[in-house]
Amino acid sequence: MTVFDRREFLKLSAAGAGAAGLSGLSPLAFEAMAAETEGRAVFYANITGVDAVMAAFAKATGVKGEYTRISSSKFIPTILTEAGAGKLLADAVQAPRPMIELLDQNKVLLPYRSPSAKGYPAWATEKETMTHFGVEYVSYLYNTDHVKKADAPATYEDLANPKWKGKIVMANPATHASTIGWLVALKEQVFKSEAKWREFLKGLAANQPMFVESFGPTPAPIASGERLIGISMPKYIVTKAPAPLDWGPRSGPLFGTARTIALTKNAPHPKAAKVFIDYWLSKEAMQLLASKVGEYVLAPGVFPQIEGIDKVEVKPVRDLSDDEFKTWGREFAAIFATR
Repeated sequence: MTVFDRREFLKLSAAGAGAAGLSGLSPLAFEAMAAETEGRAVFYANITGVDAVMAAFAKATGVKGEYTRISSSKFIPTILTEAGAGKLLADAVQAPRPMIELLDQNKVLLPYRSPSAKGYPAWATEKETMTHFGVEYVSYLYNTDHVKKADAPATYEDLANPKWKGKIVMANPATHASTIGWLVALKEQVFKSEAKWREFLKGLAANQPMFVESFGPTPAPIASGERLIGISMPKYIVTKAPAPLDWGPRSGPLFGTARTIALTKNAPHPKAAKVFIDYWLSKEAMQLLASKVGEYVLAPGVFPQIEGIDKVEVKPVRDLSDDEFKTWGREFAAIFATR
């Protein structure tokens, strides 16, 4: 891994900036130096496993990163309440794209273009108030002790094969937003017709999957052999190692919600906040997220250490409206007979 020292950080901060300032350094480079005087950058997020990134940030910049994890259900209310009272403590925020979009609509964010995002896909930087740095990718996992690679589902359609009856685990499709979005993405981008997609849903429901609250609990029953297949996230191959897990479909595409980071308006530590976002989006930080947490990131050439992931297309799902989530949730509840 390339060492990300302070001199390299200053060069990165200066890249692509406007007119040079004193001693040939750009205003951003001066901010990178001045950030140390602010001492810290406060980070609100709902991502897990980022201790390595926070430690590397402090070592590279001399600025302490204070990470507060807030659950998805409390993320928006917490930030809007603090912002409404003029007491938002967060300098930077990270969450799935729909949550950051909502904060933007409520004028909580400040435009910021980080030089570290150079080379990211165009869709990742189309809005000045946010940068998408990864995709919370979803596929299916299977137990390699009980399912041979040649016998594993080769396509999404194969999940509806009756041979998998009673052998699948998934997040509840009536209530879990990411699963709802994933199923709708299959309808819009994988199946040739809505009729074929509904036939798939009917077959999947007939296989009587075990429902859990979210993706988090899905790996355990697969690893134990209680269930052989799970609609889940390939990142667990890294975080649950050496559990006997592999993923499919190798033909792709894989879909998931974009992960997003943004600068807050009236950030208590504005210079440190920009330095933090610059580091977070850097190749070094993205390599840590990919290697330590199995995240699918958007930094060019960086992939999690999961066999075959670098060969498959990973795409962000379309953001559904609240009304769409409610409508599809009710429909999936009827199809899967969930409560």
